[in-house]
Amino acid sequence: MQSSPLCIGLSLAATWLSASAWRRPDSQVERLCDLDFYRRVAQRAEDACLDFVFRPDALFLDLPALAQGPGFSSLDPALLLAALARDTRHIGLVTTAATSFNPPYVVARQLQSLDWISDGRAGWNIVTALDGSQNFGDAPLPPSAQRYRKALEFTEVVQALWRSYPQDAVLADRTSGRYADLARIGPIAHRGEYFSVQGPLNVPARAGGRIPLFQAGASDWGRDFAARVADAVFAATPDVACGQALRQDLRRRVAAYGREPDAIRMLPGLSLYLAPTRAQARALHEATHAGQDASRKRHYIGQALGLDVEHLDPAAPITARMLGQPQKGLRSPTHAQLLRRLIEREQPCLRELLARPEASASAHWTVVGTVDDAVDAIRQRADAGAADGFIALPGGAMQSLDLFLEAVVPRLAALGLARRAYASTTFAGNLGLA
Repeated sequence: MQSSPLCIGLSLAATWLSASAWRRPDSQVERLCDLDFYRRVAQRAEDACLDFVFRPDALFLDLPALAQGPGFSSLDPALLLAALARDTRHIGLVTTAATSFNPPYVVARQLQSLDWISDGRAGWNIVTALDGSQNFGDAPLPPSAQRYRKALEFTEVVQALWRSYPQDAVLADRTSGRYADLARIGPIAHRGEYFSVQGPLNVPARAGGRIPLFQAGASDWGRDFAARVADAVFAATPDVACGQALRQDLRRRVAAYGREPDAIRMLPGLSLYLAPTRAQARALHEATHAGQDASRKRHYIGQALGLDVEHLDPAAPITARMLGQPQKGLRSPTHAQLLRRLIEREQPCLRELLARPEASASAHWTVVGTVDDAVDAIRQRADAGAADGFIALPGGAMQSLDLFLEAVVPRLAALGLARRAYASTTFAGNLGLA
């Protein structure tokens, strides 16, 4: 049985406007670049005592997808969260910065600045990026192993820069005229495979500061990277068994690197379509996805499974023996592997497969139902050891967000599965990190 509160975050990607949901009259889609839109969401999340709000990022514009929805076109996450810091007091603010394209000195400075602006509530979601290389030169993204080697060096450089200028080096002694003790500040003089950075950083670290590190990616290389550096992992785990396997594997890897197994939290995305009744929730889910481009799903299934989808009988089971090799250049091998495991486990027909979240290269844990259904599903995952928390992704309409914050979270708190109050003034403190 789960004995401590779960770590719960809320995506600021406005998932309740995804697919066809933005077309609802009450969607407020026109406000996607309006700070007040996000300010109110963040304040409501803080009122519910969530651990953090999180803004994913994309460094490109998907024009075909943009024809039918906003996708990931968005404000810069670091700037957005810095603005939200002034209107919140306790909730963690997790921004995303890619290691494939950004200079580590710039990212170190942005995050250290956000930590000051928010009084210790900054968090960093470390991604290697799957798309966007065309906006940073002509070279394609390197293979996964190389991207994660670069990410590890990038993270080590950022952390060294954070340490290079401690706050206690600032003396500000008006009498003597001595501003800083230079003996406590030093260059990092890093020379590595990917980066040469002299340092020190020009923003001091907060006294006792600790910026929690998050990582998104469940490939073998991603898991190994997370085991080395991350405090939490964002992951797609569509079912309990998948969540248990990933959590156990991460804890084994963490221990192998000399860290305590509890040092890392596994936080799956939880897509929530909520309504007063199950029938209403199913109708909301169906209406949201009714306009989705089935041809794009079929194309992705064919790529991921190595199948000629156009010649499949839509009602015939797809078995593991039918699967071929995934096509090269697949955007996310991790999601493709989840799709293949689904085939091996359930042998769905094509018609059934097209209705699953895995067919959209998402594979998030999904609950379509009432507040009771959501609470029961979360409790079952926690009790099964399949999650240490989750990232809430309300879907379909603003009502899913409302019901999650105003009904699901209080119910979880009553069960001891969500916090009732903040224990610390900093994000790391609320997460119980040293």
